[in-house]
This record gives sequence, structure tokens and C-alpha cells, in this order.
Amino acid sequence: MKKISLALAVLLGSTALILAADVTAPVKEIMDATIKNWSGADSDWIDIFDASKLSTLYSKDFVTKYQAAIQNPAADEDGVSPFDYDVIVNGEDACPLEDLTYTPKPGADGATEVIVTFKKATCMDDGSDKQAVTTVRFEMRDEAGKPVIDDIVTEGDPGQPPNSLKNTMVQIAKGQ
Repeated sequence: MKKISLALAVLLGSTALILAADVTAPVKEIMDATIKNWSGADSDWIDIFDASKLSTLYSKDFVTKYQAAIQNPAADEDGVSPFDYDVIVNGEDACPLEDLTYTPKPGADGATEVIVTFKKATCMDDGSDKQAVTTVRFEMRDEAGKPVIDDIVTEGDPGQPPNSLKNTMVQIAKGQ
């Protein structure tokens, strides 16, 4: 019984720690870059996986999987990115992002999730549902006393399972 109580105290303590820190700060930094990338302004694309962001905003496990995936890039032949799409908007095209919300909530195994919703197709004239809401879950972990992004999970098309970016990176690293 004491072991269960101790395990519960550790679990609740780590969740409380990550909730006490500004768990949305790393997410907002990534989302701010994504907002600028899709703003329509004539500016350079902001890489949400540049070296400085990888070393400060993401978990060690995420970075390890990213570095393995970049060795076998899916589309970028110069080795700059293992992705051929924007992993936040989950596509190659988007409009300026609108109606963003950030909702932190406790997740599984002592993690915290920050759920971000937004509209990405309000300017589309291709029959897209302009009012459709995109949901992205940022799974957060506490490392060295600060919250970091451990996974980015995008909701798939209706009837499709959510897409874990860490799982995608593992598949890319395997050449699949």
C-alpha cells in the first residue's frame, strides 16, 4: 500500500510541477512561428525544428527521433527537414490561422497536454470547409524542471486515427 501511495505522490507531484510552470510557453512559441509562416506576409519561413528550438522546446526523446528521421528525409533532399508538409497544420496549404485556443489539461502517465485548436482554411476556394476546426495535441513532459514538447499529435480526417509525429519520425527513419 505504501508503494502505491508513493507512486501516486510522485505521479501527482510531477504533474503539479509541469502545471506550475507555464506549460503553454513552448507550445505558444511553436504556434507563433506557425502563425507567422501562414500569415501571408512576405517573410522567411520559420523552422520550428531549428537547432535552438530543438535544444530548448522539445524533449530529449523527441530530438533523438527527429535526428534519426532527418538522416532519411521523406522529401527534402538537402537534409534540412524530414517532412514534406507543415506538421502543425497537417498539410501543404493553409490560410492565415484564425480563432486559436490553447487548453492545457492533465494527460496520461504524468504528462500534460496542451490542446490547440484553430481554423486553417478560411480563405480556401476549393470546396474546403472554411469553418473546420483543426485540433493539435502537444504532449508535454517535464525535463530538468521545465515543460518540453514530447510529441505533436494531429487529428486525422474523420474516421482516421490521430497522427503522432514521433511515430511518423520513427517510420521515416526506417525508410517507410
